[in-house]
Amino acid sequence: MRLIRGIPHLPVFKSGCVLTIGNFDGVHLGHKAVIEKLAERGKALGLPVVILIFEPQPLEYFLGDNAPPRLTRLREKVMQFAKLPVDDLVIVRFNKQLADYDAALFIDEVIVKHLNVKHLVIGDDFRFGKSRQGDFAMLQEKGKASRFKVEDTGSWQMDGQRVSSTLIRNALAIGDLKMAEAMLGYRYSVCGRVVHGDKRGRTIGYPTANIRMPRKNIPISGVFAVTMSGIDGLGIQGVANVGIRPTVDGSNNVVLETYLFDFDKDIYGCTVEVHFKQKIRAERRFQNVDELKVQIVDDVAEAKKIFAAETIENNGL
Repeated sequence: MRLIRGIPHLPVFKSGCVLTIGNFDGVHLGHKAVIEKLAERGKALGLPVVILIFEPQPLEYFLGDNAPPRLTRLREKVMQFAKLPVDDLVIVRFNKQLADYDAALFIDEVIVKHLNVKHLVIGDDFRFGKSRQGDFAMLQEKGKASRFKVEDTGSWQMDGQRVSSTLIRNALAIGDLKMAEAMLGYRYSVCGRVVHGDKRGRTIGYPTANIRMPRKNIPISGVFAVTMSGIDGLGIQGVANVGIRPTVDGSNNVVLETYLFDFDKDIYGCTVEVHFKQKIRAERRFQNVDELKVQIVDDVAEAKKIFAAETIENNGL
């Protein structure tokens, strides 16, 4: 999969392409269904499959920290797209110029001239351009004149509900990781680089691998049984806390800190992925560090119990 940053001004797709546009936050089963539909159109027409996304996501630009929590950062999104039948990913910076772009001009300049789209798959509730003037009907009308076809993405249903990023956020917020995994099609995870922290975990016997979260508004918080991948090809079990560490920190900086079982290697600077298995409890403030240590012992024991039960289930015992 090729990454293209910004709208290409050179004729990258000389014969045309098939395209979809969206946030694709989480790259969930509904998104995968859209991409597979697009890939079928691309194969039939002999054209590359192209996805266009915006960074930051439009609501993040307009609402800042009040925007809905993001399920996937750009790195994670690219990793998920790379597993799907996608030829090119166009990443466009969303800024004031793009927010003020005339909708009709966006179709003429971007969709027709620069991307040379022959088939567009888009949600029927898609809005774009200044004051959200552009919509599905405008695209269809313009498509007839410019000879590109517009198709509705449809929706992916699960248990009578439309799978959506909002529904997944709601599941994560209440700690329903099984529901989130069912809609995503994979276990919810967070990628990041292991950074130096204050090393207080070492002083109480529980050193942690810390990943700074880029935003205060996050979809998940609390203490979880997790596995970490990205180290020597292993999936290492552990227990993780996602939050502001009210007992030892008290700041508003959100950190993902993971204590790995039976592990003692220097992994600072490594890019890892933390996979969330099951929620153990909510984050809370303790009266002192000794009280926190007692709770950590319980959290570790509970996480190990969760993994032991999973092993028994997988072995059919």
